[in-house]
Amino acid sequence: MQVTDRERYFFDLNGYLLLKGALSKQEVADVNAAIDALLPVKHNEWKGYVHGHNYDDGDGLNLQQIYEGGEAFERLIDHPSWIEKVKYFVGGADTFDYNHGPLFIDECFANIRGPGEAIGLHSGGHEGTKRTQFRYYNGAFHCGQINILMALTDIGPGDGGTMVVPASHKAHFPHPDEEKHQMRGETPSVDGLEGAIRPDMDAGDVLLFVDAICHGSAERVNPGERRIIVFRYGPSWGAFRHGYQVSEELIARLTPERLQIVRPQAPLVPN
Repeated sequence: MQVTDRERYFFDLNGYLLLKGALSKQEVADVNAAIDALLPVKHNEWKGYVHGHNYDDGDGLNLQQIYEGGEAFERLIDHPSWIEKVKYFVGGADTFDYNHGPLFIDECFANIRGPGEAIGLHSGGHEGTKRTQFRYYNGAFHCGQINILMALTDIGPGDGGTMVVPASHKAHFPHPDEEKHQMRGETPSVDGLEGAIRPDMDAGDVLLFVDAICHGSAERVNPGERRIIVFRYGPSWGAFRHGYQVSEELIARLTPERLQIVRPQAPLVPN
């Protein structure tokens, strides 16, 4: 699943790609069953090495370090539907560290969002954040963070879907309505934001986007819940966003390829 010329063009132009059917129906079912096995989880509660987390009362529940939750999640670390594309946009095997490879997952979580919940507008090229930057230089992409957002339920009108402002990863100025729609703003969702779009997603679809793009979500108004998983990939020299660490149990279970992504370098200690 290498990057095609069409994908390269539209990612460069818009800052995102929609990968249809990236996960099979069986994979979606396995992941949903594994989430069900973890629930219920409260804010700041641990289930093994999975941590309940949110930013505010209205943005739903995050299950942080979700790859610690079992084999169904471990298989997502280097999933063939997107891993080569992620390497290409982060920078490729020769860009960062010849000994330890190009990638590191600095955050991975499942998000469960019910009626009335959303997350406000955030990010954008104008911020110039190195960690999430979009950059193309000397014939290669050098993106600081590529997000893989996996739909575990169908996400259409009223379902609280992720929204993006196409091409805003290259913006030099904040969106004129940023303050109103940002997290903890007057309207902390992206509903009605000029220029924003909501890609409809079927369960199993994946939204690949550079974190520099201006994004957030619509408010969920339909009954039931929206489920997604987000893996955030960056260069191998990165650090965990929230200070989590990989458990020894997970380290023992992972293939060498997956271990290199979750722990690019083993700790170096005296004998």
